[in-house]
Amino acid sequence: MVHPIRRTNRFTGAHTQSASGCCLSLNAGSGEAGWGMLGVRALTHSTSAGGRSVLRILFTKEDLARTRVAATIGVAAEVYYSLELLRDNRELPHFRTWRSAVAGRMGADTRPLTSLVPVRGPGLDLLALMGDVPSLDHAVDNLLHAPVSRLRREFEGLDFHPGHLPWARRVSEGERDALRELAEAVRACHRLTVEPYWHRGRAELVALSTRCANLVLEGGIDLLLRSICPPLVRWRPPVLEAPYPRRVEVRLQGRGLIITPTVFSKRPVSFLWDPLDTAQPPRLTVPALRRPLTGTGPEEADGSAVRNLESLLGRTRAAALHVTAEGCTTSELARRLNVTAAAASQHATVLRNTGLITTTRRGGSVLHLITPLGLALLRTGALTQP
Repeated sequence: MVHPIRRTNRFTGAHTQSASGCCLSLNAGSGEAGWGMLGVRALTHSTSAGGRSVLRILFTKEDLARTRVAATIGVAAEVYYSLELLRDNRELPHFRTWRSAVAGRMGADTRPLTSLVPVRGPGLDLLALMGDVPSLDHAVDNLLHAPVSRLRREFEGLDFHPGHLPWARRVSEGERDALRELAEAVRACHRLTVEPYWHRGRAELVALSTRCANLVLEGGIDLLLRSICPPLVRWRPPVLEAPYPRRVEVRLQGRGLIITPTVFSKRPVSFLWDPLDTAQPPRLTVPALRRPLTGTGPEEADGSAVRNLESLLGRTRAAALHVTAEGCTTSELARRLNVTAAAASQHATVLRNTGLITTTRRGGSVLHLITPLGLALLRTGALTQP
């Protein structure tokens, strides 16, 4: 947090225009703007676009060189953001169809997670507990191995319903059975609120990442920063400014900034920063959706798309393409396909050489992500009748 007295306070400043829609373009756009810390602890304020108070993010040459665009904020954060959207009483046009299909379908299998959405104020930070990984299996593994000290910090001060406090206490103390039950609830919520809509959501994420890459190619990081939610967010080198309840300055200190597109976040722009991890660059999230979110709905999707894709690529390679729509490492791809790592690497190579996926290095591993061409192939299959 900007204030050292609380680590994960999440600040939001709202400008009440559009509540959804992509906030990155070459032309002036509109959208409400909010800022937060990496922990989902929220102190909500309001300000007008013309207010004097401002958040100022100061860049050095090193920061500009290290600023990049992420592929996703991670599956866990998207799941939790979807639950916050269901609790939001505002009219959100991009999520109207999604909300009507999902609302009221939560049951006992999702309750261990939905009961951890506070009645008011800041929410639980699954991004901090489960990471920004695109693989649900990887995220669940992170949760099951989260240090108790981290769990306690993330649960501290959250305003849970009194009837849910015993459950929250069990999770915060790292009880193995409680963590496993929470992990299964995350999976259940994902199946209901995210997975049926992820082909559209993932397509929007890839499209926004592609636009960001094109902006960088055309005009460097300078053009990219000038294109984020104008005129609410202003790039006045070397400072990025946005409306805020009071004057706050953040120095990136050579870490750069990660611009991160999101699908389900109700905050069109958020500034995410974990001051306990001085090596981790802060994030600036921007909404990826340009059209209303639609999908197959919570029921099982029709199998014709899978059969058509299998006929074209072969069963295993078609399954590999579906897995990369979520993002995965080679080891995760091998596990999902039930093949060796060498076989998974070979399938990934073929998909990459045909332009259906991209592969980038991430730490000691590589990350495979579907391309717009690969997504178009998935969507075409979905529209083709057998």
